[in-house]
Amino acid sequence: MGRITKVMKRDGRLVGFKKAKITNAIFSAAQAVGGKDRKTAEKLSDMVVKELNKKFTKVIPSIEYVQDIVENTLIKESHAKTAKVYIIYREKRKLLRDYMEGIVGKRTKSNLSANAMMILKEKFLRRDELGNILETPDEMFRRVAKDIAKADSRYKGDVKKTEEEFFEMLENLDFLPNTPCLMNAGTKMQQLVSSFVLPVPDTIEGIFESVKHSALINKAGAGAGFSFSSLRPENDAVVKTCGLSSGPISFIKMFDRTTQTIKEGGRKRGANIAVLRYDHPDILKFITAKDDENQYQNFNFSVGITDKFISIYKRNGKYPLVNPRKGQEVREIKAREMLDLLAIHAWENGDPGVVFLDRMNRDNPTPTLGKFLTTDPCGSIPLLPYESCPQGAINLVNMIKNNNIDYKKLKDIVWKSVHFLDNVIDMNNYPVELIDEISKGNRKIGLGVMGFADMLYNLKIPYDSDESVEIAEKIMEFIEKEARDASIKLAKERGVFPYFDKSVYYKKNIKIRNATRTSISPTGTTSIIANVSPSIEPNFALCYSMRLMGKDFLFVNKFFEKTARENNFYSELFLEDLRNKASISKIEDIPQKVRRVHVLAHDIKPKWHLKVQAAFQKHINNSVSKTINFPANATVEDIKKVFLMAYELDCKGITVYREGSKKKEIMTLVD
Repeated sequence: MGRITKVMKRDGRLVGFKKAKITNAIFSAAQAVGGKDRKTAEKLSDMVVKELNKKFTKVIPSIEYVQDIVENTLIKESHAKTAKVYIIYREKRKLLRDYMEGIVGKRTKSNLSANAMMILKEKFLRRDELGNILETPDEMFRRVAKDIAKADSRYKGDVKKTEEEFFEMLENLDFLPNTPCLMNAGTKMQQLVSSFVLPVPDTIEGIFESVKHSALINKAGAGAGFSFSSLRPENDAVVKTCGLSSGPISFIKMFDRTTQTIKEGGRKRGANIAVLRYDHPDILKFITAKDDENQYQNFNFSVGITDKFISIYKRNGKYPLVNPRKGQEVREIKAREMLDLLAIHAWENGDPGVVFLDRMNRDNPTPTLGKFLTTDPCGSIPLLPYESCPQGAINLVNMIKNNNIDYKKLKDIVWKSVHFLDNVIDMNNYPVELIDEISKGNRKIGLGVMGFADMLYNLKIPYDSDESVEIAEKIMEFIEKEARDASIKLAKERGVFPYFDKSVYYKKNIKIRNATRTSISPTGTTSIIANVSPSIEPNFALCYSMRLMGKDFLFVNKFFEKTARENNFYSELFLEDLRNKASISKIEDIPQKVRRVHVLAHDIKPKWHLKVQAAFQKHINNSVSKTINFPANATVEDIKKVFLMAYELDCKGITVYREGSKKKEIMTLVD
């Protein structure tokens, strides 16, 4: 009797035979039905190998035949339940492969979910002029890795080695860049960044120049941040024409319409943020501008607040509204009147949010080049006018090994991610010359994370706990330190960023490649591709639907499903019942320890949302994009308290959302 050493994959390739893979597959199936004895799985895999050695003395078996033998062995040895799970898993994988082959006529090797496949098919995979899809997800990852690795040739690096490192990182879903990079790398578009800030000067010429630049950015599916604080207020004099100004609100509407026009028929919707200072004469109109849900759909609104305002608020004082054109006081209002109005409207529709301007500028790495007046569209990166920043996220779920955080792997991925994002700066096609100049001058990158809530599920830690906050701070401190060290190493190989002599690092003699390294962005689409929870947000539900691209996607949390199987309370009927639940805290059929760990967005009190945000912010150069979720019965006072708490916890901004406050919600519970 011979000994099997190779198997034939579905694409005809021969690979080494590994008994451990059979053992793992059997044990995983057994765990799904409550099995805990790995030795039984090993005995069963021994039987499979014995049968294979007996039948295949000269011919190499196919993967399918090996799996058939596994099925037969499980049934023969009276493990019918395990066999059923194994068969279902095989069928699901076959359906996914057939689905992908039906799209592009090729198999895909990537271990992607059905939702990820659909997202990639709709928006990411390259097409020909007739709309036919030209690549598989594997080929998309290869396209991106190959293109971004090309930047190494400018620095005499090993391009091929870098390409393989990038490809492995992307294909394994250990790190994913932001969506424009996945869409556009290696294509004619080649716009790889989604985070921009554009100035809005107080002249018609300057405003329309910014509108033009905004349209060029929107064309590639990206958006921009704008501060409208320099614009003269409504009905202020326009000396040259002897007319009256229409004010910032009307110009925001013009930018909004431009984005709306550009995005129609595009692959990705551009989004923007509008910031107005608390002391602008039109601030009260700004706060109430989004009362109509159909207005300003392409803009988030945020009020810019300073330390001075908070000080006035605490002593219940008044402050002047100042005309930015003349620097003259128009009238005084009570600080509490403004914040009360802000809280009321945030309660009603989620807008406006708040950005803390002084807190942002305290971390400005190049203060001599200007002040931060606004952020990128998601609030994750304060930027100077005409600045941009590539972003990406590390998949924290993939950084777990043996129920612990694998810091060795995390370090490796951080260093490769910094390398990747620095290369993006060189490979990006900038829509405006000034953006090219300033972005390359500071070489800012924003490395963040995704899958934090799912990582906590795996570690059996509740999101709303001191342990969760400690882990958040520890992980981000580690990532920031390694990102900084990686950037310093890149500076030795490639040189410091060109505006280094205008930075805080120059005085400290810290020779570094990137003016900033870390940020937390939303990762909405990329977390779907990776099949993990978004960014640092808690899970919305364990089973819910999300409307994307005009289609409804059903999501079931795979980590909770695994726990349910391990604890013997999983069934198809249970899953059906779960579809109507925004929380599992009162489902008595689920063990209390499981309920405590698997908390959801509306189980978590706002203070814990904020504590987690603040923990990450402590070790981030840029900012944190995070939504503080409130239940439908939250009060205006609850929201106002959270705004003030965010300031006290040293956050750079805050966005809130009360359940049911919008008629059109992206995520809903399935009926």
